[in-house]
Amino acid sequence: MKIYHLSHTDLDGYACQFVVNFYFKNVVFFNSNYGREISDTFAMILSRIEKDLTLNPNEKFLVLISDLNLNLAQCEDFEKALQGKNAKLLLLDHHQSGLECSQKYEWYFLDNARCAAKIVYEFFARICGENEPLARFIAVVNAVDIWLKDDENFELGKVCLMMIATAKEINRVMFVEQNTRYMFFLLQKAMDFVGVEFGNVALDDALHGFKKEFFGSKRDTLGNLIADYMVELLSEQKERFELDYKGHRGILTHNIGSTSVIGNDFLLKNPEFDFFIDISSRKSLSFRANGKLDVSQMAQKLVGGGGHKNASGGLFVGFKDSSDYFIVKAQVEDLIKSKEMGVQK
Repeated sequence: MKIYHLSHTDLDGYACQFVVNFYFKNVVFFNSNYGREISDTFAMILSRIEKDLTLNPNEKFLVLISDLNLNLAQCEDFEKALQGKNAKLLLLDHHQSGLECSQKYEWYFLDNARCAAKIVYEFFARICGENEPLARFIAVVNAVDIWLKDDENFELGKVCLMMIATAKEINRVMFVEQNTRYMFFLLQKAMDFVGVEFGNVALDDALHGFKKEFFGSKRDTLGNLIADYMVELLSEQKERFELDYKGHRGILTHNIGSTSVIGNDFLLKNPEFDFFIDISSRKSLSFRANGKLDVSQMAQKLVGGGGHKNASGGLFVGFKDSSDYFIVKAQVEDLIKSKEMGVQK
């Protein structure tokens, strides 16, 4: 059986997946915030299942959703979409807003007395066996997620909460697998501080070094290590992110971070590309070039922006953010085509 696991983007959500990854190996992980993004991400999972079935019609699936509550319409849509696809649906959550759904659907399990990670751990521990170190770490997650201020694990939980909340170095939309691997790396490191005297302070002190360990072994600043790592990822998958503008090859990223450093380093390493664009969730476009294309003119043409020949910006007012990179990319490609045709966007 293949598991597709959709979970929230916070400590509790990633801890749910950390548990599942401990017990099972044939798992594909996705993460989402609430609302429409859940439906968009489920659509991506459904597409993957349909593709899997073309390769193996006898494949069976479990779609596991954790630390996310659905509405009744989503429950109905998801259940119908999986009919006839050898797939079972299971939701493990603790948000009271899902009460109506839990009363109607037997696959929707709700318990608001525990965090979702604790629910997931105890559910699979009953099936696969308990693990004491994992249980102790999940108790840390539980303490901070449901805010047990007097719990001995609370202060360490707070550090773990911020650790995941600020781990934005890898874009989860563009690089799903790498982002998940990074989160698991941090959670695994945090496990070593459970039960340690002043473990919260020790983990806080150690985090910078852990991040440098993940992003590279050479002696350098964390910023440079992250930039090198991201440029390597982009270079390995550059065809996937490629854009064309008036015969110039470019690349489109989404919430990449340090656009100037990563953009310029990418163009230096990949001289066959003439421009680099990053679009943020806030609709801003950042343009970088290597002297082969005036991106100030490009920014002005596309979104009424401007700046310098090799570094410009603008606002894509009509942009709608998405958890699917290709939906993001399609909007920018459509913008380019519409401007070439003289259509106002």
